This record gives sequence, structure tokens and C-alpha cells, in this order.
Amino acid sequence: MNIFPKQEEVIDAVVAGLNKAKRNYSFWTSDELYLSNATENFLTIHVAQEIAKIEDTPEIFIDATVSDILRCSLPDRSAFKEFMKNKSIQDRYLSITLDTRFKHRTDNDSISKVIMSVRNGVRNAQEDYKNDIHLICKMLERSNKEDSTLDYGLFAFYLDISNSARKDAKKRLEEIIKSFDEIVNSYENLKSSFKGGDIKKLEKIGEWCIGCYIIEHTL
Repeated sequence: MNIFPKQEEVIDAVVAGLNKAKRNYSFWTSDELYLSNATENFLTIHVAQEIAKIEDTPEIFIDATVSDILRCSLPDRSAFKEFMKNKSIQDRYLSITLDTRFKHRTDNDSISKVIMSVRNGVRNAQEDYKNDIHLICKMLERSNKEDSTLDYGLFAFYLDISNSARKDAKKRLEEIIKSFDEIVNSYENLKSSFKGGDIKKLEKIGEWCIGCYIIEHTL
């Protein structure tokens, strides 16, 4: 079984992927600011490509379902339906899942470690994004470390805003992080942190930044 990459390596790769998506989109379209016009899959693919460059490369899955992720992270692989029912989780897709890389004996022995939502054009803490945070928290929350193989979850995003906007990027970013922190603090044995937020200003055009909100268990 391969060594799973350190959290710092994964987060650095995520940030690098978002930055590369911004550079490519700006070059391809001659649009200096609005990567937010691209699809979220455009960002997701760039992030996955950067994660794949990590020396201890994990297995990378795009758009895995919550049910499949839980099946590959709970001690009892058949318990995912009950888990979802108890936590009021509806099945849906998550942008990226990272699993431990090893030689599989069956098609049902994967081990999920990291879950990720990749969002584009994030300008406020709208309900969809808060739902992502709630979902990540529900999947990570536990009473004992051994209750899940999931280590942490990421909400990775790109934010851009024009000069004419009522609130600047700094204020919006602060409000987003505050809203997410309130959600994480409502769950047990979880903590959060943030990486990114370096706001780039384009004169007479607008501002943009990249963020990576990290949620992990404390056990």
C-alpha cells in the first residue's frame, strides 16, 4: 500500500490547480478576470491534474457519489445507507475524492481519504455552498477516529468581482469564511482552517482570489 500524501502537499496542489485554471482560461479567452464564466469541471480537471503530480500520488476520482465514498470509508461497507439516513444525507456527487493507492484484489476494496467540493464564481455564502460544508461535516463527523477512513474535506473555490460591485473581494471572503466557520462549529470533533485568499487586483476591471477551506476531524 502506497504512502498517502501529506495534507499540505494536497492543498498546495489544489491551489496550484486553481491558479493554472485561471492562467489557462485567461490565455485561451483573452478574459483577464472572469474565470467564473467557465464550468466548474474546468477547475476540477486542473486541480486533479496537479494532484496527480504529487510524488505519492493518491487514486483520484472525479464526481464520485456520496454513497460510493461512504461505502469506501465506513468500517462496514454495507452501512452507508443507514449512515445517510441517520444524518439526513441525500446522494449526490462530490467534485474530487482521493483514495489510498494500492493493488486492488476486488472492485470493492477502495479506501477513501479526502473529499472535495470545487466551486467556481463564489461571491457569497449562498445556500449551495453552505450545503457543501454541511455535507462534508456530516461525512467527517464521528465519535471515534476508527469510525471512518476520511481524514479531511476541502471546499476549493475561485472568486472574482468587478470594480462596480457593492462589496469588495476582501469583505466577501471574510463573510464566506465566517459563515463556514459557524457551520463547522455546530458539529462535534471538527475544526477548520483556510489557505489562500491572496487578492489580485486588476486596475479598472476587478479583483479575484483563490481559496481552500479545510475541514478535518480532531480525533
